[in-house]
Amino acid sequence: MWSGDSTTTPDELEEAVVESGIDVLCITDHNAIRGAEELAGRLPCRVVVGEELRTHAGEVIGLFLTEHVPFGVSPEEACRRIRDQGGVVYVPHPFDPMRRNLAEPALVELVAAGLVDAIEVFNAKTSLRHLNDRAAEFASAHDLGAGAGSDAHVPQALGSAFVEMPDFDGPSAFLASLRQGVVVGHHFDRPRPWTARIVPSTSLG
Repeated sequence: MWSGDSTTTPDELEEAVVESGIDVLCITDHNAIRGAEELAGRLPCRVVVGEELRTHAGEVIGLFLTEHVPFGVSPEEACRRIRDQGGVVYVPHPFDPMRRNLAEPALVELVAAGLVDAIEVFNAKTSLRHLNDRAAEFASAHDLGAGAGSDAHVPQALGSAFVEMPDFDGPSAFLASLRQGVVVGHHFDRPRPWTARIVPSTSLG
């Protein structure tokens, strides 16, 4: 609920984690890390603190963050700010125009500069399979880690896409384990039921 486009409460998320059996959850609210930080000690799973931030060329995710990355920086600056705090640069839904994807020229430029660690090869909200397939081909061609995301804006979607991978401890081990992982997932993009909620401000990260 720290994202402007989701209203999932901590209680709902906790219940969804139990029901899905997720061992490690990457929480990547839009332009905020406070929710992930607050839930890290509460959920019955390990939490990787992340943020999905919008740049002028599309969205980039930082994982293993300790500091909020501000909204609206350039793609290159976003990646460098993520890396500067020891984080992992992960590009979500790279070829899906319905998901505010990172523009392909920007993606290619970042990869050429060595600023991308992994890309999402399966996004559960991407309805056209060939877009996920294209992402998988791109990851293979550029020797990038291949991730998966449920893009869960409702608790029922949690676990619709994930990676079965060896355990890890920290960003470097995460990337090494990701390369040994198996992507699992199915499409999930049901309409969200309207719910009146008071949600926290994301202005302070």
